[in-house]
Amino acid sequence: MPKELPFRIGSMLILNKTARVFSKPSKSKIYAFLRSFNFSPGTRFLHKVVLGIETSCDDTAAAVVDETGNVLGEAIHSQTEVHLKTGGIVPPVAQQLHRENIERIVQEALSASGISPGDLSAIATTIKPGLALSLGVGLSFSKQLVNQWKKPFIPIHHMEAHALTIRLTNQVEFPFLVLLISGGHCLLALVRGVSDFLLLGKSLDIAPGDMFDKVARRLSLTKHPECSSMSGGKAIEHLAKQGNRFHFDISPPMHRVKNCDFSFTGLQHVTEKIITKKEKEEGIEKGQVLSSAADLAAAVQHTAACHIAKRTHRAILFCQQRQWLSQSHAVLVVSGGVASNFYIRRALEIVTDATQCTLLCPPPRLCTDNGVMIAWNGIEKLRAGLSILYDVEGIRYEPKSPLGIDISKEVGEASIKVPQLKMMI
Repeated sequence: MPKELPFRIGSMLILNKTARVFSKPSKSKIYAFLRSFNFSPGTRFLHKVVLGIETSCDDTAAAVVDETGNVLGEAIHSQTEVHLKTGGIVPPVAQQLHRENIERIVQEALSASGISPGDLSAIATTIKPGLALSLGVGLSFSKQLVNQWKKPFIPIHHMEAHALTIRLTNQVEFPFLVLLISGGHCLLALVRGVSDFLLLGKSLDIAPGDMFDKVARRLSLTKHPECSSMSGGKAIEHLAKQGNRFHFDISPPMHRVKNCDFSFTGLQHVTEKIITKKEKEEGIEKGQVLSSAADLAAAVQHTAACHIAKRTHRAILFCQQRQWLSQSHAVLVVSGGVASNFYIRRALEIVTDATQCTLLCPPPRLCTDNGVMIAWNGIEKLRAGLSILYDVEGIRYEPKSPLGIDISKEVGEASIKVPQLKMMI
């Protein structure tokens, strides 16, 4: 079984501000920021140290990580409170907040690490996939740093970074299976090496986190006294603990389709129809909280968990049949924001117990977007000699970018029947 590795966590700064309009930082401000570092000379680092910068969605994050897995310093600015007020992420607002905070966040991470810019081995930044306006802020700022500090640049694929985070916290060798589940992504892939992925399946519509957010919004959970400050996914998980999932019978999506793809739009629409029906039965207006909200949250969460578990079960069997994974020592890594949902994690444990696999998840704080995973992916690429660039002029961000080689059609053609497991959670 993979052993957990010790790693030191540096300072973590979580800040929340109200959005306001501002302009893009001028070059003079950038250069003033660069000159603001007054580190003592000290002993130069002989091992690799990478600064990671993440702005793919609604969190501005930066971290400094070394090749042994030490997190020397990190900082993050969360926009959650701002976007809760608008009922979802507004890209221009996210862009504005990134622009306002990126200088300070990078400086906080570097200052906490005690590393001078001259001692950095490289700068790694998310350039794909994500919100175009958000990606642009991180890439533009990183280019300025690269040019000023004369450091190599390592472009990072956001989902690859999520997939490899487990190698920071645990001793995991290639190959392993990864399930990435978040608000914007849902996929299963075989990880054969750094930047070497076989895509087994993906969501055909929306991601599970997005579905939870939309259901929570339709249930008006921000008006629930226990959930007013929670994201949609956290609100669903919290309320589900108080509910009875058996009060609503919702069929899992795609239960007759023998591949590893996912679908959550149908589940969302079925749930919304149930909500509309219950509102009429209870005689309440849209926007009020149903008395059966907890039961419905439990039913939706259970249905999503079963759907995710079954597709993952098929992926394990597919890889084991082709001897890509060991029959008795295979590893399933689950990462992304939804991986912090303990109910879904328990459903996956039932699958891994049945298939003699080891289930590994990064700590919850490393499952959501963060600068640590970007810096660590930079370390991995640096050690493998992959994507190390010295000219950044032609680098562009990519809002849409598939992960690895897509073999999902081959998975479907195998038509693997999955044994039924009792999901007693």
